[in-house]
Amino acid sequence: MADQELQESRPAAGWWLYNGSGQQSDGYADEGWPDPPPWRAFGGRPDLPPPPDDPHETARRLGRSGAVRPDRDQLNIVNAALRLFRPLLVTGPPGAGKSSLAYQLARDLRLGRVLHWPITSRSTLRSGTYDYDAIGRAQAAGETQQPGGTDSMLGEFIHLGPLGTALLPYRRPRVLLIDELDKSDIDLPNDLLNVFEDGTFTVPELIRARNRQQTVEVHTADPGERAVIRDGVVHCHAFPIVVITSNGERDFPPPFLRRCVRLDLPDPNEDRLAELLRAHLPAADENVPRLVAAFLERRGAPGTLAADQLLNAAFLATSGAPAAASEADWNRLLETIWRNLTVTGP
Repeated sequence: MADQELQESRPAAGWWLYNGSGQQSDGYADEGWPDPPPWRAFGGRPDLPPPPDDPHETARRLGRSGAVRPDRDQLNIVNAALRLFRPLLVTGPPGAGKSSLAYQLARDLRLGRVLHWPITSRSTLRSGTYDYDAIGRAQAAGETQQPGGTDSMLGEFIHLGPLGTALLPYRRPRVLLIDELDKSDIDLPNDLLNVFEDGTFTVPELIRARNRQQTVEVHTADPGERAVIRDGVVHCHAFPIVVITSNGERDFPPPFLRRCVRLDLPDPNEDRLAELLRAHLPAADENVPRLVAAFLERRGAPGTLAADQLLNAAFLATSGAPAAASEADWNRLLETIWRNLTVTGP
């Protein structure tokens, strides 16, 4: 199906907040964002200004026109997560557009920069919520030569992580990308349950100091930005739009899955790969059909090649590599760039 036919086959549903068109919405100002279900309403005070935008990162992630757009069934699932204020667990092979979805939502719904939490085997709930520099505070206390002399500077040593910043009381939700959760320690999905359910967390270092200092200004995950925490508790107003990506490398516990809305993205088909190329590399238009056809022929089974491998080849094609090299050299180069992801070893 051609791109235009694909768009015409999924007219916007009346209950959708996000329609996947790649166009920014004007309909969700502070007063226009919908109310959550009663069981997902939280009591944080909406006293924070709108978050900053990051147009450079958005353009880097999405290209000119917004990368691969969801189809109608996928849009129904995404909008169900938005309306229910529940995390969206997005699974699929590498290059299916899982992470890009978070940037599309943030851009089209005008929700500011995406808070990105890349997961590793060492990631913990604490690293996602906040970091406390105890050594730095002890050194500062020594310099003042007064016990407790750094109470007024306590916020200088606390830095909210991506999850912690997303849970600050913004009137409209922040977009949080929890990237590749399947790489985490086995306990992290369960550790996230209370945060997902209650929309709050505490900073013990601030709770211990609250009798002396009720409000503390701390650093956030937005570069150069700060926020005030009262009584050592961070409590969201609008639950963030949480996009959790997984490559399907492990199973998650049922209590975690129950708190998420699940979306599975397949490998991009021919039309979607062409759309991706045109979004990132407009100059590759004349080479798009040939490159996509060669890529699909080589990809074969799902998950054996990722879409960014196609982008790499397309970029080299626009730089003149095929014209400067012999056909045999170009084909050997493609062999290297389009190495099968399921093959192990050298």
